[in-house]
Amino acid sequence: MMRIAMLSYHTCPLATLGGKDTGGMNVYVRELTRQLGQMGIHVDVFTRSQDEHVPHVLHDLGYGNRVVHVPAGPETPLPKQELADYIPEFVEGVRAFACEKGIKYDIIHSHYWMSGLAAASLSDLWAGAPIIHMFHTLGEMKNRVARTDAEREGEYRINGERQVLRRANRVVVATLAELTQLRFLYKADTSKLVVIPPGVDVSHFYPIPSDEAKMYVGLKPEDRMVLFVGRIEPLKGVDTLIQAMCCLQLKDKRRPVHLAIIGGDPSASREQMTAEMARLQKLCDELAMGQTVVFLGMRDQDKLPYYYSAAEVLVMPSHYESFGMVALEAMACGTPVIASEVGGLAYLVRDGETGFTIPDQEPEKLCEKISWLLNDPELHESMSRRAVEYAQDYAWEKIAKQIVETYRGLIRN
Repeated sequence: MMRIAMLSYHTCPLATLGGKDTGGMNVYVRELTRQLGQMGIHVDVFTRSQDEHVPHVLHDLGYGNRVVHVPAGPETPLPKQELADYIPEFVEGVRAFACEKGIKYDIIHSHYWMSGLAAASLSDLWAGAPIIHMFHTLGEMKNRVARTDAEREGEYRINGERQVLRRANRVVVATLAELTQLRFLYKADTSKLVVIPPGVDVSHFYPIPSDEAKMYVGLKPEDRMVLFVGRIEPLKGVDTLIQAMCCLQLKDKRRPVHLAIIGGDPSASREQMTAEMARLQKLCDELAMGQTVVFLGMRDQDKLPYYYSAAEVLVMPSHYESFGMVALEAMACGTPVIASEVGGLAYLVRDGETGFTIPDQEPEKLCEKISWLLNDPELHESMSRRAVEYAQDYAWEKIAKQIVETYRGLIRN
């Protein structure tokens, strides 16, 4: 049996989505692990313990696969700048667990640059066990779209990413866009890079009849909803979407349209609320969008298919997105997607077929496309149908097979 040590150092795959550091990567690690388990592959997912009250070993992913919470530094959430300091302690915890269980891992599969650094140390301890790595996002790309110093990534991250690139045996990239970014911004050795997109669980994300989905999320059958799902951070461009909704309200006063925002914690006190959430709520007040925009906070993966199916359209107005798993989930539910023409989204959304791609930070353009979709039922119907068909190509069964082929190739070498 093949044994994989999966490293997700800074965030746990079991965490609720929409939090500060929880997003597509959490879903990716969780779903890939489940799929590998179904294929008879043993996976232990190692993550830093952030809560002393959570048992250190959980079997929530089934198939005998474990999520191991390794104490490294204080067992509380920490800012990313501090996290890097506890990597050696994390490595020691993983090594001790493998020793105690008498396990020899065939492959180390690391996610995000900090896990990549931990993978390098573990490979040294484990007689050069091969490393397959995924970045999920790149510091250089985040810095290219950063609008303030606070949004910029420190040099420590860029150096860490370069170190991981040198050391990993294979780097899985989500799209050709990411491959190009690694080649030009990091001078990566292209022979190490392999393009395998993330997958989607089509047994969980599928079209639910609109009236049933609307009833579940508390809408009336005639209500119309535009949806955003993601972390609440400047990079996601939610301000552009709010401005577009304001423009839509002025355009079409007859039939009101709501915007539902899933992610973050809108009920936090003013002191504890993130700067971006406070900024977005202030923007809604200034534009008198109180009746139109609803901040729903975090929602469980189990509830998301209802929200996607109840929505007329999902909007991803990001300034940078390495892939955009939310777009894939929405399409699998038959919901057209309007997304910025950036990074992986430019590859994922078929413009004019499964939705629209538009330049980022252009609220008028976004408003125009939302309005077009809302007012053309035939177009909406054909995009919805195509989106479902298109998403089937990304079913986890197909994607996991490609990952396993990569594992086997590394073991053979």
